[in-house]
Amino acid sequence: QVQIVESGGGLVQPGASLRLSCLTSGFTFSSVSLSWFRQAPGLEREFVAGISNAGGLTNYADSVKGRFRISRDNAINTMYLQMNNLKPEDTGVYFCRVRIGATNNWGQGTQVTVAS
Repeated sequence: QVQIVESGGGLVQPGASLRLSCLTSGFTFSSVSLSWFRQAPGLEREFVAGISNAGGLTNYADSVKGRFRISRDNAINTMYLQMNNLKPEDTGVYFCRVRIGATNNWGQGTQVTVAS
């Protein structure tokens, strides 16, 4: 049974930093690529960043390039998202996605609010 738990969100001011974590279990972590998505109120869920199974390849949405950094630690089945220079438009619920075969598995999300 795939389990995904995101954490690390919060309320911060513009320009601040946050580090999100995604702790997983129930599958072979080092065999799958992973992604972060986010969803703002009233909008569709959107891709933020992705990382290959070994961590050697990453990609980012244009809106977060140069500010966010995705990483993973295969020894502890955890993925991270370091978010720097946060902007109000980064506000939303951030989700970890684990795609296994044709199935997308999601956590419950962690709320990030950027406001002054």
